Amino acid sequence: MRSFALKAIMAIAIAMGSITFATGAFAQDDKFDLSVPKPEVEDEGQANLECGTEMISGSGPGFHADRDKSETMAIDDWTEKAKKVFPDPNFDLAKDSNLSCAVQGLYSKCFADGIPCREKPE
Repeated sequence: MRSFALKAIMAIAIAMGSITFATGAFAQDDKFDLSVPKPEVEDEGQANLECGTEMISGSGPGFHADRDKSETMAIDDWTEKAKKVFPDPNFDLAKDSNLSCAVQGLYSKCFADGIPCREKPE
């Protein structure tokens, strides 16, 4: 009986800890979107763009107290990596781009994802 009670208490403690950890450790940003683009949906304006073949991801070095700075660091990191594809990448032209942030308390870490594109030469 004592063993059963101890196991029950441990199970409840683990469950409570898991719930607390899952809901409190990392709060998901409302703008965070993991949806996959649908291949049958073409973006207007993509017709005049030449795009790379691989998705590139960038993020800042860690969590930062300023959300805007965290977003800027993620885009800057993406831009540096995208320079291997095109010499002058622009995140605003990236195909399937997504800027998302993970929030922990007052700090955030952002991630910039997208396929680098540039305007087709005339």
